[in-house]
Amino acid sequence: MTGRVALLRGVNVGGITVKSAELRDLFETLGFASVRTVLASGNVAFEDDGSETSAALKARIEAALGDRFGYDAWIVLLTREQLARVVEDFPFDEHRDGWHPYVLFGSDAAHLAQLLEAAADLDEADDVVAAGDGVVYWHNRRERGIGSDFAKLAAKARYKPTTTNRNLRTLRKLLG
Repeated sequence: MTGRVALLRGVNVGGITVKSAELRDLFETLGFASVRTVLASGNVAFEDDGSETSAALKARIEAALGDRFGYDAWIVLLTREQLARVVEDFPFDEHRDGWHPYVLFGSDAAHLAQLLEAAADLDEADDVVAAGDGVVYWHNRRERGIGSDFAKLAAKARYKPTTTNRNLRTLRKLLG
């Protein structure tokens, strides 16, 4: 069995409601084992038999989510090992007092590159970012939160369809 994690984009915001119990049921109906949801923001850990390519598995899950919950689903699909590497490579002090550790996942390398380029002008008293393997690591001063320059940049409409953001603590729970 292959341990995997699916990170759903854009659920439980903007009128798209996906309850954790229904999400878990859907993944079990798709034939996955050891299905577990974490928080109510679209995080699913599960196991599959490894018979499908990642691309086919991603497409099958997205289609099932769209059919069941009535929205244009997009997910980030990672193996447990890939997620463990992302978490392990977090380049900042995740325990820095007053700061939130985040990872921004993306399906468009050009968009991630644009975000990193724009981040060169950030006020490091509020946001610090760094490139990772297919991700952008982001440390954000809690007092600024979604009002920070990088938060506003990442929330722009052109990035929303290709990115999703998770707190490092949530990612650790998915691995746990």
